[in-house]
Amino acid sequence: MNLIVDVGNTFVKFAIFKNDELIHKVSFELSEFKKQYKLLKKEFPKLKTSIISSVGRLSKKQIEIIDDDLEVLELNSNTKLPFKNLYKTPETLGVDRIALASASVNQFPDNNVLIIDAGTCITYDFVTDKNEYLGGAISPGIRLRYQALHNLTANLPLLEKDQPKTIIGNSTESSIHSGVVIGVVKEIDGVIDQYKEKHQDLTVILTGGDANFLSNQLKNSIFANSNFLLEGLNFILDYNSK
Repeated sequence: MNLIVDVGNTFVKFAIFKNDELIHKVSFELSEFKKQYKLLKKEFPKLKTSIISSVGRLSKKQIEIIDDDLEVLELNSNTKLPFKNLYKTPETLGVDRIALASASVNQFPDNNVLIIDAGTCITYDFVTDKNEYLGGAISPGIRLRYQALHNLTANLPLLEKDQPKTIIGNSTESSIHSGVVIGVVKEIDGVIDQYKEKHQDLTVILTGGDANFLSNQLKNSIFANSNFLLEGLNFILDYNSK
């Protein structure tokens, strides 16, 4: 069994894979790291290997909690990867984007794949049918857009995401929901359309915390998979264990 540790900008995820099957997943705040690991180890005492992917602030002591028990692979730009990385600055490529690209070459080999991760940020990553990672784009996610409107203006309220009923907002709140959510939907559809102009045989994956919220609002056909990043990390761990 493999332990997958995904430290994001907002939450930490622990996932357990057995024979490539996701059998357990838990999400929590970074402050609960030690407590959650002890609970997990008690429930799954046969864990032997782990991969740690961190875009957040994971301390050396927190890494050592797992390193003392398991064989640990810390994902970084020097890790052996299952694709050719043509990013101009590979050392700056986020480990989350590395994991998503790895999942794409594992699950959609010989395909042109656009992976859209709708989380704190919205990332776009493109892998060619020749197994080459070219890069993509980064833009603010839904939550960041709501926060920016509140924090950088004098009077706009901080709202929780909500699907707008119409594009014409008839109040401040409905106007914010229209601007943020419809803006994100149109951005994603527009990016997909641009990729399709160059790559008609395009496979599109939508993942991340806002994937389910957005999937039914997009006009383009996509595969929604909220566990795509975790599956990519598990594949990297197995790829490096061979």
